[in-house]
Amino acid sequence: MKEKEKQTIWKQVKEFFFITDEKHDGFDDDEAFSWKSILKTAVVGVIGCILTVLVVMTGVFWYISGSPLGIAKFGYTYYITTQWAMDPPAKEELFVNMLKGLAKGTHDKHTVYLDKDDMKELEMHTSSTYSGIGLLLDFSDGKTLKVGATMEGQPAEAAGLQKGDQILAIDGTPVSDIEKEDVANRIRGEEGTFVVLRILRNGEEQELSIERKTIVMPTVKGQMLTEDIGYIRVTQFAEKTVDEFTKAYEDLQSKGMKRLVLDLRDNPGGLITTAHGIGQYLVPKGPIVTVQTRRGKTTAYMSRGEYPLIPLVVLINGNSASASEIIAGAVQDTKSGTIVGTKSYGKGTVQSVVQGLDGEGLKITIARYHTPNDRVIDGIGIEPDEVVEPSKTNPEEDVQMERAIEIVKTL
Repeated sequence: MKEKEKQTIWKQVKEFFFITDEKHDGFDDDEAFSWKSILKTAVVGVIGCILTVLVVMTGVFWYISGSPLGIAKFGYTYYITTQWAMDPPAKEELFVNMLKGLAKGTHDKHTVYLDKDDMKELEMHTSSTYSGIGLLLDFSDGKTLKVGATMEGQPAEAAGLQKGDQILAIDGTPVSDIEKEDVANRIRGEEGTFVVLRILRNGEEQELSIERKTIVMPTVKGQMLTEDIGYIRVTQFAEKTVDEFTKAYEDLQSKGMKRLVLDLRDNPGGLITTAHGIGQYLVPKGPIVTVQTRRGKTTAYMSRGEYPLIPLVVLINGNSASASEIIAGAVQDTKSGTIVGTKSYGKGTVQSVVQGLDGEGLKITIARYHTPNDRVIDGIGIEPDEVVEPSKTNPEEDVQMERAIEIVKTL
């Protein structure tokens, strides 16, 4: 091998492994350029690379864990979990649970890691659209699963399901063997497929095969209570709720509505933009809600004051949360209506859903909202202007509604 070629090869080796060795800058004889020397240099380079990676990873885990032993703790725990467990978990499941643990570590119950199924469920919730049979479930006694109601014109009604029917099995699996949280998912499914329900009615069992279809759930319902008192119930603040509310509000106006009872009981909330849209009809010109991030950035959602206000009573209870509390707080602070019922849930934070890399995501709390009078109600809730407890002796009697009607007549 020519001297010039030797020097060129040696230079490339040194550059690749970041080595400076003056002893071998030149080659006076063939012994200096031996494969043994090259191998030794390569091994040293590889070891150097490994040590560099370990130092970097130690630093990364130190930063993440807050402990210099972070990488050692992780490796030790991972090894014990995967090698010692009686029923070793699947690696994918173990990794997903680690991601869930990261979200849980924020100590914020509204910050959660969402897998693909969770993301689909969330999308369904915000759009109020899903593929199923149009069935409301009743698990109120904690023991038996019953039909709470069927949606008008939907497959469950067409198949003959009736309120009070007890559901014994779903696709052959007894309800007792299904987790309560998973029951609805078992009934839902891809449009065009069938679900088989075994039910008990009047002591007789029967099976019904029902085709799943796209169900669009209404989130707003309106009616006239008297000649001039309208009633609107909002079940959630979804993407289409503003349009539904506008339609119901204008329809009631055309029927002579001069006063309004807005029912937000058992409404878990939803989109802040939807609360902003509905608030246009309920509060005067000015702030509906102000959102503040951890860095102090504030965003105000304003009422334009375009619609004339009418006497208003808003019904809330312990299950009224999030966007429901935004509306109730704005009405209360601006004195544009009276709040009746029981103290609300107390969820005064705003979440953002961040799309992941493979269909999953993260729902994370990014801000806290303030009512027009700068009240923070997170963990506190909204106290009604008049507390009215539901009837304990006669659950069918809606004493809160009765009181709301009495009050709105005087406004």
